[in-house]
Amino acid sequence: MDFNIEIIGLIAAFFTTAAFVPQVVKIWKTKEVENLSLTMYLTMLSGVILWLIYGININSLSMILANIVTITLVCVIIFLKLRYK
Repeated sequence: MDFNIEIIGLIAAFFTTAAFVPQVVKIWKTKEVENLSLTMYLTMLSGVILWLIYGININSLSMILANIVTITLVCVIIFLKLRYK
């Protein structure tokens, strides 16, 4: 894969994955999950798992790393949603 494109992919992966961090922090601090959609996060998790499989198959480091981190963050949100429900 072209190195420059992979760098763009890594930067894009950083920003899209980092988007979940404020939600995790907010839930952690407030323990409020009433307005979070469990269905949305379960759907997101399913899609991200498929993106990870795709990234592995095309050997894309940016897709693999981003999706592993995103899966982790989404799982944390789902766990906190169920814990503080």
